[in-house]
Amino acid sequence: MNVREHLETIFVSPEELDLTTGGIAKPLVYLSIPLIITNLLQVAYNLADTFWLGQHSTTALAAISFAFPMVFFLIALALGVSVAGSVLVAQHTGAGNDREAEYAASQTVTYSIIASVVLGGIGYLFIEDVLAVLGTSDDVAPLVTAYMEVYSLGLVAVFGFLVFLALMRGYGDTVTPMLVMFGSVVLNIVLDPFLIFGFENNPLFGYLGLGGLEAELLASTGYAGSGVAGAAIATVFSRTLAFAVGLAIMFRGTHGVRIRLEQLRPDLEYARRFVDIGTPASIEGTARALSINLLLVIIASFPDTVVAAFGIGTRVFSVIFLPAIAFSQGIETMTGQNIGAGNLDRAERTNHFGAKVLFVALTGLGVIVFAVADPIVSVFTSDPAVVAEGATFLRFTALTFGFMGVVRAYSGGFRGAGKTLIAAAISVLTLGVIRFPLAWVGSSVMGSTGIWLSFTISTLIGGCIAYAWFRWGTWADPDLDGRSGAVSGESVGADD
Repeated sequence: MNVREHLETIFVSPEELDLTTGGIAKPLVYLSIPLIITNLLQVAYNLADTFWLGQHSTTALAAISFAFPMVFFLIALALGVSVAGSVLVAQHTGAGNDREAEYAASQTVTYSIIASVVLGGIGYLFIEDVLAVLGTSDDVAPLVTAYMEVYSLGLVAVFGFLVFLALMRGYGDTVTPMLVMFGSVVLNIVLDPFLIFGFENNPLFGYLGLGGLEAELLASTGYAGSGVAGAAIATVFSRTLAFAVGLAIMFRGTHGVRIRLEQLRPDLEYARRFVDIGTPASIEGTARALSINLLLVIIASFPDTVVAAFGIGTRVFSVIFLPAIAFSQGIETMTGQNIGAGNLDRAERTNHFGAKVLFVALTGLGVIVFAVADPIVSVFTSDPAVVAEGATFLRFTALTFGFMGVVRAYSGGFRGAGKTLIAAAISVLTLGVIRFPLAWVGSSVMGSTGIWLSFTISTLIGGCIAYAWFRWGTWADPDLDGRSGAVSGESVGADD
């Protein structure tokens, strides 16, 4: 098999990919591979920022460590709209209701724009107040403010592109958004060093081997870069172009779900459906974001080395867990489409199979991270104190990665079934009721080690809660006519 044939085998179009019949492993893998690549490309935004800002200064790295959780928090508040849209599109697609799927997608775009405008305005106006509450140091706060002001103004494009990804995923097309994401990431990576450093003393020139006359000519432009704000400008600009491309694709309707101009008018009846399905999903995402922001309150009392180590560690987690999140999104789509098609037994077997795959894969990956923690952290910084602290953080958490995979798998199933409240409850219990109190007490008793240990304990317990809730609980299968039934977690046979 040549390379082209191999790629065509991996990336299957939604027209060829049947998610509601046959085996479970093959369609789930085919659906998830482009999602994994898409999510890894997505985290490349953050990794590029972290890498170049790490070359800028430890203070800039600490600033981005504060900014990323707040970015996540803003997106999490609006997350419910995209989750609701994805679930509705998936269930209508599984039921064969293409026109209903189009209407759901159109309404999702409308309400996502409304939500992101409101939240972006709030983020822009109150960022300084939030930093004061978090106790951010005087040298870091102005840099975080500069980053968040730019990001808040561009939140419509940032979140709009994420909605494009969600709607296409609900339809079953994961290849098209992967290609759009690739172009956006490449653009962001190219822009980052220039917008951060400008053309004078730009470290990129050293990596490219430029010097002498070439470097002097570039430096003569006088542009000195925008530092931390430059990273935000690169991200917002790249996402704006990606969102524009996504809208064009959905309006044409030749790839994936279609949206129509006449269906973009806000429908208050549909708004209630978004609230019912989306609010718990926003709570779930907000709980994750809020837990990180609350941890920053604790971490802010430690030296910048610990803050930077926390920032690097969470970025590494995003690399590790985004494939798991992608697989979870695949489970969400398959669950939604199979519930729409009335295949409840198949929907549940999908969840059990996905949980097993993620547990084994992430546990193996955790063993590798445990063994090479120091080299991983040193990619982002040359400060030996940050490397040591960051490696300790990774080693405390690495061997529990598999349990996080279990949480992600079953949470995807709950969302696909429209039971977003259960996924939210698991998130709140794990992060709010368990992790934060442990970190608070642990930090006063054991220092930064107590914070890292709270991640280990909460992840172990969270995995057990998710499995038990799905295995022995009852999760509903809301049909598309407003009725609801229930299927017991014990009614399913062996996994695929």
